[in-house]
Amino acid sequence: MCICNINYSCTEMRKPCCDKQDVNKGAWSRQEDQKLIDYIEKHGEGNWRLLPKAAGLVRCGKSCRLRWINYLRPDLKRGNFGEDEEDLIVKLHALLGNRWSLIAGRLPGRTDNEVKNYWNSHLRKKLMSKGIDPDKHRLRQSTVVHLQPVVSHERGDKFSDAATSAHDNHKPISELPDVNLNLSLSIN
Repeated sequence: MCICNINYSCTEMRKPCCDKQDVNKGAWSRQEDQKLIDYIEKHGEGNWRLLPKAAGLVRCGKSCRLRWINYLRPDLKRGNFGEDEEDLIVKLHALLGNRWSLIAGRLPGRTDNEVKNYWNSHLRKKLMSKGIDPDKHRLRQSTVVHLQPVVSHERGDKFSDAATSAHDNHKPISELPDVNLNLSLSIN
């Protein structure tokens, strides 16, 4: 890596993958998709920098790689995520954090980009609506029910459950979601 980071003609910097002015940008056509599919079926995945020219595409190598990996691979799983996939993503996220490629590796046919997008657009919000912190996978402090010392004149007991109090908005313990994630990692 070049230490100057200013001089773009420095010999230590990597050459750009393509001349950005002479490539198509934006949506892919069906013809371009078919050229990419045909080339990869015949020659396999290889040097993504050389592939566009060899396949007859006027695209950047990075664009071809991402198009293949995220949209055109024949083993990609299409459609909505199942409940079992959602549960696995939540459990793996608790264990691995934002390591989307490792998480996607456990979900056949799903890409890391797809899993990351699904987490950020659906699962994160779903956990928050259940009172679970999506980063720590623990109940949020505002939903934890504490016993407060209160003398009830009607019942005579010394402790009152804050969740049953009329002034409090906390849910009773019986309505809180079960967040026991039972995570285990087996090394083969």
